[in-house]
Amino acid sequence: MSASRTARRLARRWERREARDQWVVGWVLGLLLACGLPRLVVAQVSETLNGPPIQVTPYAPEPGVPLIMITPGTPTSPVTGSDGSGSGSGSGSGGLDGGGGNVLSTLLGTSWGSTAVANAEAVGLNATALAATCELESGCGANLGGGGRAQGVFQMFPAAYQEGLQAALAANPSLASQIVPGSGGMNDPTTEAIAASGYLLQAATSLENAGVSNPTILDARGYYNFGPSNAAALATAQDNQTMASVLYNASPATLQKNGITPGETVGQWRAAVTNEIGNAAIQPVLS
Repeated sequence: MSASRTARRLARRWERREARDQWVVGWVLGLLLACGLPRLVVAQVSETLNGPPIQVTPYAPEPGVPLIMITPGTPTSPVTGSDGSGSGSGSGSGGLDGGGGNVLSTLLGTSWGSTAVANAEAVGLNATALAATCELESGCGANLGGGGRAQGVFQMFPAAYQEGLQAALAANPSLASQIVPGSGGMNDPTTEAIAASGYLLQAATSLENAGVSNPTILDARGYYNFGPSNAAALATAQDNQTMASVLYNASPATLQKNGITPGETVGQWRAAVTNEIGNAAIQPVLS
C-alpha cells in the first residue's frame, strides 16, 4: 500500500472519530440542559442600611446669618397694660411675665418677622433690640392688650410712632415703600416695626449724647418705656436706688401703670426686664 493511500485512510478515520466525539458531546450537553443545568449568572444584590441614613449636619454657620433656635410654645400673657410716661414715650405695656429665651426666635416666628428684622438691620439697628421690644410689649402680637392710646404689636403712642418713622426714613429712605400711610400704619406690624426701629435709634443717639457709651438694649428700654427725659438717669442709676427717686418726674400713678411697685429698686427693675428677654438685655442697641 502506498504511503499516500495510507495517509488518506488515516485522515478519514480521524474525521469519523472527530464527528462522533462532537455528536457525543452535543448529545450530553442537550441532555444536561433538558434536565435543568444550573446557569452561572452574576446578579445585583441590594444592600440594607445598618441604621438610619446619615444626616448632613452643618459644622459652621453661613457668614452674616444669625444662629436661630426656634423654641415651640406660646408666649405668656402680659402682667399689665399701661401707658408710658415722658414726652413721646414709645411704650404702652408692662411686658410679659416670661422667663427670657430667644426673643429673636419669637419675632421670626411671626409672618412679618423676617421683614422686620431685615428693615431693622437696614437702618443700623441690632435686630435683637427690636425683637426684645416686641417681646416685652405684646409677645410679638400674642397679647396686644387694649383700651389705651398705645397701639399695635409694639404698643407705640402716636407721637413716638411718628418720631420713629421719621428717624427710620432718615436712616434709610427706601423703607418708605413698605409703610402703610395714616393711622392704620400703627396696626400694621411691618410699618410699626419700622417706627419702633427708628425710635430705638433715637434712644441710642440720645443715650450716647448723654454720656452712655454703647447703650445696651436694657438701657434703651428705659427710653422706650419712660421717655427721653428719664432714659439717661435710669441707665446710669445705681441698683439700690428706687425707681421713684430716679424717675422723679413720673407720678405714682404712671409708675404703677408701668408695673413699678412702691419701693421697687432700679436693680429689681433691671432684673425683671432681663428675666423676660434673657441675655438680649446686655446686647448693644446698634449693629
